[in-house]
Amino acid sequence: MDLEISPSLTIPASELSWRFSRSSGPGGQHVNTTDSRAELLWNLADSAVLTDEQRQLLLKRLGRRLVAGVISVTASEERSQLRNRELALAKLARLITAGLVPESVRRASKPTRGSARRHRVAKEQRSATKQQRRRPAAE
Repeated sequence: MDLEISPSLTIPASELSWRFSRSSGPGGQHVNTTDSRAELLWNLADSAVLTDEQRQLLLKRLGRRLVAGVISVTASEERSQLRNRELALAKLARLITAGLVPESVRRASKPTRGSARRHRVAKEQRSATKQQRRRPAAE
């Protein structure tokens, strides 16, 4: 089952690997016998579907989550392994989508006339307060 991130980016199932283990949480005694926790692994450092720019961007932004270039996503919220697999795929898709969003460029702007006036008034008040604290001049 391929993972479609966007119309231009689809991760083939051959690049995804799964691990399953016993999950804690709801399920009663059934939890002790079923490997319902799903862990999805994707080696983005060696992925053939990413461009070099996309790879560098993801490595920079997801660096804390990576271990040797491999990103790991786990899901154990549901009792069903199938549902946890779907959740893990959705989590990975969200992570990659968020990692590939281009940074917005901040444009410098001038302070508004009102904010400049308020700033000036505050400075005058602060100056007046400090002048009142001074010792009177001896005449």
